[in-house]
Amino acid sequence: MQRALVKKNAYARSGVDIDLGNFVKRQIYARVRETHGPEVLGKIGGFGGLFAPDFSGLREPVLVASVDGVGTKLKIAFAMKKHDTVGADLVNHCVNDIAVLGARPLFFLDYIGAGKLEPRVFDQLLRGFTRACRSGGCALIGGETAQMPGMYERGEYDLAGCIIGVVERAKIIDGKRIRPGDVILGLASTGLHTNGYSLARKILFEKMGLHARSKLDGLAGSIGAELLRPHKNYQPMLANIPAERLHGLAHITGGGLIDNLPRVLPKTCDAVIDTNSWIVPPLFQILQKQGRIDPAEMYQVFNMGIGMTVIVAKEDAPTLTRELKAKVIGRVERGTGRTRLLF
Repeated sequence: MQRALVKKNAYARSGVDIDLGNFVKRQIYARVRETHGPEVLGKIGGFGGLFAPDFSGLREPVLVASVDGVGTKLKIAFAMKKHDTVGADLVNHCVNDIAVLGARPLFFLDYIGAGKLEPRVFDQLLRGFTRACRSGGCALIGGETAQMPGMYERGEYDLAGCIIGVVERAKIIDGKRIRPGDVILGLASTGLHTNGYSLARKILFEKMGLHARSKLDGLAGSIGAELLRPHKNYQPMLANIPAERLHGLAHITGGGLIDNLPRVLPKTCDAVIDTNSWIVPPLFQILQKQGRIDPAEMYQVFNMGIGMTVIVAKEDAPTLTRELKAKVIGRVERGTGRTRLLF
C-alpha cells in the first residue's frame, strides 16, 4: 500500500496529478448529460462512447465524419482568460464542415491536451462544448483529457474535436448539380471564426503594438473580445432548405473564398465573386490596411465577412436569399474549377 502511494506522489511531482484529473472529470457528468438523448448508451468516462442511432425514415443513411481544431485563436483565449467560446468554436466549426454535405450531426468527441489541468479552465471549455452541442442537436459522448508536462507553456492547452453525422445518400450535397448561371449566396460570418489568427495576431500585437484588451476605432469592444466572437453554426438554417435546391455549399475556413469554393465546384465551372457586393466588416479592413496585405491574399487568408456560401439555381435565388438572410455575392461561369475575384 505504501509503495503505491509513493508511486502516485512521484507521478504528481513530475507534473501529472491523476487524482486532480479524476476530480475534474467527475465534474463534467451532469453537464454532458444535458446533450444526451435516448440514442446515447452507457456512461461518460468509459473507454468508448456508445451511440445507438435512429435511422428510421432514411433509406440509405451515410455517415459523415470530420475532425478539426481551433488553431491559434486559443492564444486570444489565454490572453483574455476566457475559454467557453473556443469550446463552442470547435463544435460549430466541425458541424459546419459536415453540414456542407447535407449532414446533420449525431455526436461529438473532444480532445484537450494541457501541461496541467486547471479546473476553472476545464469547466469553461466543457460549458462551451455542451452549449454548442445542445443548440446544434449533437450529443457529446466522450473525449480525452491529457496531462503532458513540458509540452505546453504554463496556462496553455490545445483542443481538437471529432464529429459524426448522417445524411440520406440521395440527398448528399456534393456540387454535382452546379451549372453555369447558378447564383452564389453568402451567409455572414460573426468575425474571423477560427482562421487567420496567426496573421491577425502578428499585425495587431507585433506590428501595431496592441494587446488583447486594447480598443480600436470601428470595433465595438476590445480587440480580444472581437477576436473571440464565436464561430457561427449554419447547419440549423441550411437544414430547413430542401437538399435539391442546394446545388453546392462551401464552408469558408482556412483558404478563404479563393480555396474553399473550388472544393465543391465541377472542373468545368468557375466561381466569380463580386467583392463589392457586401460590406467587409471593420476588423478585416483594419487588418488589410495596417498589415499592407494584398487584397487577393486577404480573400485567401480570411473569410472577409462570409462564413458560408450557398450555390443555387438562378430561379431559386430570390426566395433563398430571403429565407437564409443572405446576400448575392457572385455567380457560376464556365471555367476550370477556380475562384475569380472581381474588385
